[in-house]
Amino acid sequence: MKMVCGKFYFLLFVIFCLSLNNVEGKLSSNYYASTCPNALDIVKEGVKDAIRKEARVGASILRLHFHDCFVNGCDGSILLDDTPNFKSEKTAAPNNNSARGFEVVDNIKAQLEKACPGVVSCADILAIIARDAVVRYGGPTWKVRLGRRDSLTANRSAANAFIPQPSFDVSNLTSSFAAVGLSFKDMVVLSGGHTVGLARCATFRTHIHNDTDINTAFANYLKKKCPLTGNTNVLEPLDYQTKYTFDVKYYQNLLVKKGLLHSDQTLYNTDKKSESHVKRYAMDQCKFFKDFAKSMIRMGNIKPLTRSNGEIRRNCRKPN
Repeated sequence: MKMVCGKFYFLLFVIFCLSLNNVEGKLSSNYYASTCPNALDIVKEGVKDAIRKEARVGASILRLHFHDCFVNGCDGSILLDDTPNFKSEKTAAPNNNSARGFEVVDNIKAQLEKACPGVVSCADILAIIARDAVVRYGGPTWKVRLGRRDSLTANRSAANAFIPQPSFDVSNLTSSFAAVGLSFKDMVVLSGGHTVGLARCATFRTHIHNDTDINTAFANYLKKKCPLTGNTNVLEPLDYQTKYTFDVKYYQNLLVKKGLLHSDQTLYNTDKKSESHVKRYAMDQCKFFKDFAKSMIRMGNIKPLTRSNGEIRRNCRKPN
């Protein structure tokens, strides 16, 4: 389904971003206009090239931005490797053997360093590539607010504690999002990011073998791919209908009990409030696109480092 209301909602996104800039004064959509005017074009081309080479990687880099922002804010900490002083968030349970797309960030950062050394932060790169990946999959666009700086350290324990888990129910999800200042509605709409990408057997095994809120034929099909033991890294689409198209099929799947993760299906089967949002988005792609863009802007504003806080890393994998 194409968005016939795309231009109208794009205008709303611009107005929404400008109003946030005026109120908070922290981040700005034209932050690099004078210091690195080609920054957005460089990132856009990098994302385009990466997805052309591997369709899945767009979903992976969208996920990186999510997992970064839920740990001490959107500060690029997820990109850091281990050092003698701290353990990387990459090996935290929600990221270990599943977080990917780091090479895409590396490549884009290298291009930006050639064009404007020491100017564009890794945290901002994550925010921009998340938007550009969504657009490449046919989803909405929005004005990314920029001006974040990069953290000097990672927080592995916080990654274990605060990143939402595939086993979460509505109550857990609500608490997890609330802990970073996001609303119940943000939780439901940002879960819609699972309309693209793949998940490992390890993340949905319990759901397909133990839960009752799943279509029987769908569960039986998945059990062949993901038995009770073994095949841990076997991949299945989060949205079995259109795994690389950003649309509302994710929500439509929940209506017929074909959500891949427990944390997905719980949005429709266990809570009346979340059910109403799921039904609305399943029927109204324009509404989903508009709300997703707004929620991504809000998520991107979780505790950014600005002004003299943090640094602009030259290499996203290590502090300067």
